Amino acid sequence: MSPRPDCKRRPPEFRIIIRSNIIRLGSIYHLLISRSTMELWMYSSKSLERQEGFARLWRGTNASLALAVPTVGIYLPCYDVFRNWVEEFTDRNYPNLTPYAPLVAGSVARSLACIACSPIELARTRMQAFKEVRTGRKLPGISITLLGVLSPLRSKNKVLNWKEYRVLWTGVGAQLARDVPFSAICWSTLEPIRRRLLRLVVDEESNAVTILGSNFSAGFVAGTLAAAVTCPLDVAKTRRQIEKDPEKALNTTTRQTIVKVWRSEGLKGLFTGLGPRVARAGPSVGIVVSFYEVVKYVLHQRQEDL
Repeated sequence: MSPRPDCKRRPPEFRIIIRSNIIRLGSIYHLLISRSTMELWMYSSKSLERQEGFARLWRGTNASLALAVPTVGIYLPCYDVFRNWVEEFTDRNYPNLTPYAPLVAGSVARSLACIACSPIELARTRMQAFKEVRTGRKLPGISITLLGVLSPLRSKNKVLNWKEYRVLWTGVGAQLARDVPFSAICWSTLEPIRRRLLRLVVDEESNAVTILGSNFSAGFVAGTLAAAVTCPLDVAKTRRQIEKDPEKALNTTTRQTIVKVWRSEGLKGLFTGLGPRVARAGPSVGIVVSFYEVVKYVLHQRQEDL
């Protein structure tokens, strides 16, 4: 988001306020990731390291990277396009609906990204969830993991029907049920915070640092809130994607999975992994959005200089 040239120069006190608010955000983040959660994470990591080796802690990293590039490449540009279009349309016809443009644009853009990248998400989830012990052999990557998903069906039929390839999109409904509300909450929170911060810090001497700080702070808060609210849907998505029976995976709905977890494990089961999820989502959204906006700002400045 590029600065407006007509903005009045802000006094140094505004920057001090922004800096102190960022420090407060760090304190809130520390409270969210409580000592007990960190101790549980450290215990789990040490246990996993003892059982499967130190490298297992980074299991699925290649799939995460392979997932991040196309997801961001589809998600953020589509969000910008849809948001601008919805805002222009509502400004002309329904001004009262303009504040909801980020919610609609984020939901649609995230849906496109989820559907396009769902097989890679499935591979990443399985690579991180299943224990693989192969002494002296390289652990299976994305392609081998996806072939393993298809193998139970291939043993029954030599030639797979195109409908049976739907198993590669196992859990896409749960993923959409998680990510669409996540994006709606995230962008509805992020945009007002970001615009308010930018009005405070952007002036004639604004640079990439002020753009990065404002967007990171807004993304951090929005990502943390959205991750906490949608944690039960993340649990349902993971449970569906680690189901080894293809027929059961295809015939089980997200609602059935949530009800099953609720009955067997209660509220605690629905919020399993809340600490790590919040710890990941807050900084992740902040980093992605801030660097994306910085790149846009730099390109805009270069275009103006030409």
